[in-house]
Amino acid sequence: MKGESVLVVDDSPEMLELLQRQLKGMHFIAFQASNVHDAIEVLKHTSVDLLITDLQMPEVNGMQLVHYVKEHYPELPVLVVTGYPSISGAVEAIKSGVIDYLVKPFTQSELSQSVEKCLTKNRKEKYRKEEPENLENPSPFAVLGMIGRSDVMKRLAEIIQLIRNNTATVLIAGESGTGKELVARAIHYSGRRSKAPFISVNCGAIPENLLESELFGFLKGSFTGAMENRTGFFQEANTGTIFLDEIGNASHNVQSRLLRVLQEKEITMIGSSKVQKIDVRIIAATNADLQQMVRQGTFREDLYYRLNVVNIEMPPLRERKDDIPLLIHFFIRKHGSEFEHTPIISSQALNVLIRHAWPGNVRELENVIQRALIMGRGNIDVKDLSDYLKTGVPKGSVHQTEFKTLKEQEKEYVLKVLDSVDQNKTRAARILGIDRKTLGQKIK
Repeated sequence: MKGESVLVVDDSPEMLELLQRQLKGMHFIAFQASNVHDAIEVLKHTSVDLLITDLQMPEVNGMQLVHYVKEHYPELPVLVVTGYPSISGAVEAIKSGVIDYLVKPFTQSELSQSVEKCLTKNRKEKYRKEEPENLENPSPFAVLGMIGRSDVMKRLAEIIQLIRNNTATVLIAGESGTGKELVARAIHYSGRRSKAPFISVNCGAIPENLLESELFGFLKGSFTGAMENRTGFFQEANTGTIFLDEIGNASHNVQSRLLRVLQEKEITMIGSSKVQKIDVRIIAATNADLQQMVRQGTFREDLYYRLNVVNIEMPPLRERKDDIPLLIHFFIRKHGSEFEHTPIISSQALNVLIRHAWPGNVRELENVIQRALIMGRGNIDVKDLSDYLKTGVPKGSVHQTEFKTLKEQEKEYVLKVLDSVDQNKTRAARILGIDRKTLGQKIK
């Protein structure tokens, strides 16, 4: 596989140069060391996929390196090359875990076959199959992207089944990136309104002065810039469902009009006195604490209780880590179709991802998997993951990097959170626990 790395150890400069040239011709990244001590230093600081070592070397011989590797890097395949072959030496090498034994001089074809033999065995042992039985997703809403088998996800599926066919208003609360819109879609598309429109509105993405006109529509000439009649999202969603994401961002004026919709089941376009009856199920979502906003007077209490007929709390990803392998499996299939082979992930990389806290939740995980597939050319190993994911990984699972200053760590973390919420500064500020102005200063 292109991009894999090989460490070559030989005390002969000519042999090192030959092997490095041949490996580069086979599209491998080649590292070299002229003795065992240097080889161990390379292994400590560099992730390699294969070790090729000579046996006869001064001071410390190649078999001692083989024993060291099998003790400290048991999953690293080893290919031995030697100019002094012997049956006893070959037997000892194979017993020590060496996959192949190549006698000098050898052709590039022989080297290629031996390298491929070693790496093929390594890939089978190192990577999990793409669809192991224990990664089957039992969720009844998997087709809609709701992935999970944890207790909280099972309970969530039960709630959706209970409310899918009634008209009760639903308020979905949870951190950014937890999948609130997926739940809204699951409610809509599994219920009796599934053939009617599902209209999603991000109240945080539409400027406050435009949100009212976008929701309820307007008549030509009703305000500056109203060059034609335009229906609003509520009319478009008639007989179906409207999903109001980031409802906490709605202005008091919009909140008042939403309350009327909920109470009277009717709307009035801006610039019109004509009342229109509508049949729309409202599902709202927020990552803000609406109860606190009610206490602060920034969100109407009567609207809050009208919206909160059915309350669904979306758990953050860090509280349902049993679902992470399922989600990884799902995203690998989703983003891996562009590669010629079936994408796979190593158990070490999987463990790193399971240990991560995921402040950006499922959205962050998807972004990480998509990036890692690109960096790993269709396969994901620890070396293909961003450095911030490896913080706190035990020694031996990933090679250590240099420490960063607190300011560098903060910068990296802020950028990561911004990426996880698609550069939405309001969401990022909430995750970081700072106000938008402070975030703006940090970005500058």
